[in-house]
Amino acid sequence: MVSPNTLTLYYNCKHIRYNKSKQQKIKLNKYYIFVSVIDCDLTKNKNKNINNDIINCYCSIYFQLISPLYHESSTQYYLFTLRTLCRSLTFNIFRQNNCFLFYTYLLLNFPVIHFQHSNDYAEITPEILKGGAQEDRGETARMQYFIGSIAVGDLLKSTLGPKGMDKLLQPMNLEGPGGGMNVVTNDGATILKSVWLNNPAARVLVDVSMQQDAQCGDGTTGVVVLASELLRAAEKLIEQKIHPQTICLGFRKALKVARDRLDEIKFSRILDKDKFESDLLNIARTTLSSKLLRVEKDHFANLAVNALLRMHRNLDKDSQDASSHLNLSLIQIIKKPGGTLKDSYLEDGFVLEKRIGVGQPKRMTDCKILVANTPMDTDKVKIYGVKVNVDSFEAVSALEQSERDKMKKKVNKILAHKCNVFINRQLIYNYPDQLFKEAGVMAIEHSDFDGMERLAACLDAEIVSTFDTPEKVKLGRCDLIEEVIIGEDKLIRFSGCSRGGACTIILRGASTHVLDEAERSLHDALAVLSETLNDGRIVCGGGCAELEMAHYVEEYAKTIAGKESLAVEAFAHALRTLPGYILSNGGFDSADVLCKLRAEHSKGNVSAGIDIDKGSVGDMMKLGVFESYKSKLSQICLATEAAESIVRVDDIIKCEPRQRNPGV
Repeated sequence: MVSPNTLTLYYNCKHIRYNKSKQQKIKLNKYYIFVSVIDCDLTKNKNKNINNDIINCYCSIYFQLISPLYHESSTQYYLFTLRTLCRSLTFNIFRQNNCFLFYTYLLLNFPVIHFQHSNDYAEITPEILKGGAQEDRGETARMQYFIGSIAVGDLLKSTLGPKGMDKLLQPMNLEGPGGGMNVVTNDGATILKSVWLNNPAARVLVDVSMQQDAQCGDGTTGVVVLASELLRAAEKLIEQKIHPQTICLGFRKALKVARDRLDEIKFSRILDKDKFESDLLNIARTTLSSKLLRVEKDHFANLAVNALLRMHRNLDKDSQDASSHLNLSLIQIIKKPGGTLKDSYLEDGFVLEKRIGVGQPKRMTDCKILVANTPMDTDKVKIYGVKVNVDSFEAVSALEQSERDKMKKKVNKILAHKCNVFINRQLIYNYPDQLFKEAGVMAIEHSDFDGMERLAACLDAEIVSTFDTPEKVKLGRCDLIEEVIIGEDKLIRFSGCSRGGACTIILRGASTHVLDEAERSLHDALAVLSETLNDGRIVCGGGCAELEMAHYVEEYAKTIAGKESLAVEAFAHALRTLPGYILSNGGFDSADVLCKLRAEHSKGNVSAGIDIDKGSVGDMMKLGVFESYKSKLSQICLATEAAESIVRVDDIIKCEPRQRNPGV
């Protein structure tokens, strides 16, 4: 933001006949500023005296009032730099041929002056936008995008890698609702969701991170850092007068080479059951290495792999594509404070965070379950919306009895489904609860909505709201329902569900902050493992894939003639910065190790990567540092697309929301 008392000028150069007496008068905001014609010689050597080859420079002054705090009659304005298309004339122009008085006048009124050169010949931009709208063009627009995107990358790059740092996210309004709920995390998607950003380019990178999280679960930090490094390289190329379209074309060519090389170095051992399970464990360890669970990564890697393999083995054997039925909602994660992270365990069946009602049986076998979302109390709308005048207590009793009869009729409709367990999303009041007890039906009330959706999926049941057609309702089934104690709380466990792969991971930890971050980390690991089970393709981690792609992209750049080769080289450099940040975050000399890694990949050692424990070159195949191929491919594709969309921008228009015409 330009400070107050700052004047921004941009000027245009044009060859015309010499006219020493010509002046240009511009009227802006009730002020007259006289801009004298400046005599100078740009066609000759700058050290020579002025001759008859004259260029008249017209200074087109454009004011833009940003803040309403400054009165109309004041000369103190906020001003934006309009254009910076090339570097040329500076203050020396205004010191020649009696222009020093004008320069002095500007200095007295505007202590800070920016002089920018423009190749455009328009002096005053016509007002085509409604009042209050703001437009930034050319380099100014591009600069705003670059600054915002690079700042987001700088915010996240310290969290990259197994030894990346965490961020403490603290709300500004500590006294408001939810105040004081701090979040400690190094997950890129969580950080960007929690930080309010008003820069358009920053919002683009946030959307890219969210998309990466939705598709793969991991790589949310890497995709943003890679996109910001591509934009950092693009900014330098634009300063060298390389057109944005040339940069985008070079990036697309480099992306194709990188994708082809990534496809060549991938591998899959899905046909070998033992080796594939070992690969899944290694992928889970690699994913958890950069999370809070890195200390107990072996324990949680086993939990995640066992949960997914159990679900995978119990899929429908008749399905043509069994892997497509993997559903992470069948894996419930419950957080219970107390103990340590290592006390977390995998529970067979689905665990619901509710208690069985008083007087209800605490254990039931061969369960036929009706899952519903219906009010099981009196009709509040009718009671509060209608006035009833009675002349005796007998009439009041009759009214209450009619409501009880109505509820009894509804309970009888539920019992007509021949279920022995009724689970309702809403409350179950005393009278219907008593009716269920008399019928020997276990009633569970007020289950949370997310838990209800998961439970219905595990039991292979439908969630119903009406009970007029029992023959069309699909009941859920399980072998056993019982109340169990976990920590200090009582919960309900469903064992032997229709979906045999349903299971629950019980997380234990010292505090809610630890449990929340552990849940996010475990969710990322489960998402990556699920994609790997579906796809089966794996690549080496530890920066190995990025370095190999960068090596081939750099070699490809040598075969291209023209300015596109510079963009291709910049793409390779951006890929190589990711392993550099991983090393820097670990406290190692990134330059030295990267030079050794480049030499190894030049020799054809495609599995050479970063041994983060030693801070040196290591063999990723031997160390078992693996990553999902789909996650890595998604990172480079999304980052490149985001960078291209930002580089193409040359105009930013900010307008107020359109308002409806009162006369319409």
